[in-house]
Amino acid sequence: QLQASGGGLVQPGGSLRLSCAASGDTLDYYAIGWFRQAPGKEREGVSCISSSDGPMYYRDSVQGRFTVSRDNANNTVYLQMNSLKPEDTAVYYCGIRANRSSRCKAKWTLVADFGSWGQGTQLTVSS
Repeated sequence: QLQASGGGLVQPGGSLRLSCAASGDTLDYYAIGWFRQAPGKEREGVSCISSSDGPMYYRDSVQGRFTVSRDNANNTVYLQMNSLKPEDTAVYYCGIRANRSSRCKAKWTLVADFGSWGQGTQLTVSS
């Protein structure tokens, strides 16, 4: 099961880095997705990072502001979030690509294509 951490309260325009870690799994073998869920809304895809040199994707609204990366030595996947907006407020989750696939699909935003969800981390962007 994955564990997202690093959330908090940030002012608009601020930055924050989320971490995704696992116990008992080596994350560098698998594609990892970042998703978020705002109150009253469905969980939506934020980004997907493949293993090694595979494709990487972002939802349009975070493209250019968010950057996903891996630190294989620490078995951690990061989501660097810059220029944060109030509409980024949500609980953020990370998940492993279904069937332990190493690559993100071109249609990567389906929640059902990911699993091993753990507790998310709350990001609140507010002044």
